[in-house]
Amino acid sequence: MSVMRRVVVHPGRIAVEAADVPAPGPGEALVRALAAGVCGSDLHAAHGRHPFVALPYRPGHEVVGIVEAVGPGSPPGRPAEVLEVGQRVIVEPDLPCWTCKMCVSGRENLCENLQFFGCGYPQGGMADYFTLATNRLHAVPSELDDHTAALIEPLSTPVHAVRLAGDVAGRSVAVLGAGSIGLFTLAVLRAHGAGKVVVTDPNPGKRARALGLGADAAVDARGPDVTGEVRGVLGGSADIVFDCVAIQSSLDQAIAMADKGGTVVVVGVPAAAVTVPLPIIQDHQIRIQGSATYLPADYAESASLLAAGTVRKADFVTATCPLDQVAEAFELASSGQHVKVLVTV
Repeated sequence: MSVMRRVVVHPGRIAVEAADVPAPGPGEALVRALAAGVCGSDLHAAHGRHPFVALPYRPGHEVVGIVEAVGPGSPPGRPAEVLEVGQRVIVEPDLPCWTCKMCVSGRENLCENLQFFGCGYPQGGMADYFTLATNRLHAVPSELDDHTAALIEPLSTPVHAVRLAGDVAGRSVAVLGAGSIGLFTLAVLRAHGAGKVVVTDPNPGKRARALGLGADAAVDARGPDVTGEVRGVLGGSADIVFDCVAIQSSLDQAIAMADKGGTVVVVGVPAAAVTVPLPIIQDHQIRIQGSATYLPADYAESASLLAAGTVRKADFVTATCPLDQVAEAFELASSGQHVKVLVTV
């Protein structure tokens, strides 16, 4: 096969277009896609609200596939796993330069020249085939089916955020936003032995999901006294707040909930700049911690949580659509009625 399908998101429309099947270069593998998740960042980008992704773009970074061919040699940077034709792999989509200060210090997720597969990169995983450096591919554990494996990447983001927050065992926590990242964050917190956890969201269906996944309470994010309700359930201020929304109102609430001495971890991707009450942050010793994607250790923990059944596919994958119906998949993901929508290839 020399021609394949690939998804391209244009202003106002999502198209399935014909393209040449790429050939793997040195240090690369050709991968046949099996399934790709629709991420919240995909929705932001499709609506022109992503700060780092311009239209048109080729989506798909939460991708599981099968190695079809491997090019000669090794890629620069981190050593690659030994990959064989026919092996299932999951994509680690951040593409570091491997030479900057961040890369050489083991923080390639903060690469100063970072590119991101499926987000403003020439290729994405919502296609029949794609090529990628072999050290950006990880073998899928045999006990994980394709749809479960597709959750490794999105689960790794909350795993990384919880790790950055420090020891959460027994601590009081608020999670702002009960979309897929907020619910994954809740699951990771429970796996790490967090104390009381309160989730906020304006959508009653999402609040119900949060309760079903172990939240101690779920509060309407548009209520008259969100901070008071959360602090009431927690019995005081939150030790840690995970802002999975990242807009002005959610950050205002996060700082108020963490006051005094708490930590606010910004997990959601902000669509625009926000302001912070700097005198309060300084005087009340509030820590604001950004959290950017993940590292290989986060991928390993994510796969372990899924393999152990601590995080279950049935709780998160709520719809699937074939590649030719990708526009419908984006609509479903935008509806507020689903947690994770997968595009099957």
